[in-house]
Amino acid sequence: MSVTTIESTGLTQGTWNLDATHSSAGFTVRHAGISKVRGQFTELEGTLVLGETLADSSVTATIQAASFSSGDANRDAHVRGADFFDVEVFPTLSFASSTASVDEDDFELTGTLTIRGVAKPVTFKGEFNGVAVDPFGATRAGFEAKTVISRKEFGLTWNAALEAGGVLVSDKVTITLDVAFVKAA
Repeated sequence: MSVTTIESTGLTQGTWNLDATHSSAGFTVRHAGISKVRGQFTELEGTLVLGETLADSSVTATIQAASFSSGDANRDAHVRGADFFDVEVFPTLSFASSTASVDEDDFELTGTLTIRGVAKPVTFKGEFNGVAVDPFGATRAGFEAKTVISRKEFGLTWNAALEAGGVLVSDKVTITLDVAFVKAA
């Protein structure tokens, strides 16, 4: 499928709500310089509003920081704590788009990402996966996207030095999204 206009995608104008049960928002970070640790958030919400053009369209999303899960209870508690997300003080992470561009099936979505109360511009690069009507009559649209951020720029500075040199947690974090939106009735 070649995307040249919003209409050519099968997407229609209006509000599309994130289907959190069929979406994931996660990240990967290098640990001890030798392996990668993955984590995801289980409570997310978002809205895609499509106007006549990309310039008239927007995406907003909110993630509950306390919903972080990496599969290790001790690590999860540490990441939710004051050294990282500090969920008691900063309960959400958020994104609000400012511009979007499309080239064939690929897109770039630029906006403001807020983590720990620090707002920075980021650009997600991704792919539009198409539109389908499910067996229950709901119209769905799927997207995949990723970006790489410096966690230090968002105030996530905790680390530990390694005996052999280097640090325990890398600064570079890859954020990955695999999301489905459902057209509002």
